Amino acid sequence: MAIDSNIMSAIKEAMLAKDEARLRTLRFIKSAFMLAKTEKGSTGTLTDEQEVKIIQKLFNQRKESYTVYLQQGREELAKTEKEEMDILESFLPKQMDDEELKAVLSAIIEQVGAKSPADMGKVMGVASKTLAGKAEGGRISATVKALLA
Repeated sequence: MAIDSNIMSAIKEAMLAKDEARLRTLRFIKSAFMLAKTEKGSTGTLTDEQEVKIIQKLFNQRKESYTVYLQQGREELAKTEKEEMDILESFLPKQMDDEELKAVLSAIIEQVGAKSPADMGKVMGVASKTLAGKAEGGRISATVKALLA
């Protein structure tokens, strides 16, 4: 719930500052939170982990669009996506660098007793939960493959 309350105060600040990009992005986040809270089977509240997952999903969508727009030469649209990515990133936990990621994954590999690439599923299950929001899934997967090879 910490992020949700921060979003509300940040929306007020963005309105007062007349910061359109920030206001637009914060409203996307607020909307995504409201949808998640009112989904069928939802409890009506979100945990911090759920909030981070939602923001990470929004970030990944913007990142994908940004890449596509750059490939198509649509710089104006790419600029908009980049602005939104930067704002979304400010609400995400700090991403781990490669050395930290290797250290944590090595400990997880040892913990689950993985010996070969065939054990990657075991490692990824634990790693995904442990590193949620702290590293992208693709980076985790690539690092696990390298460590198990």
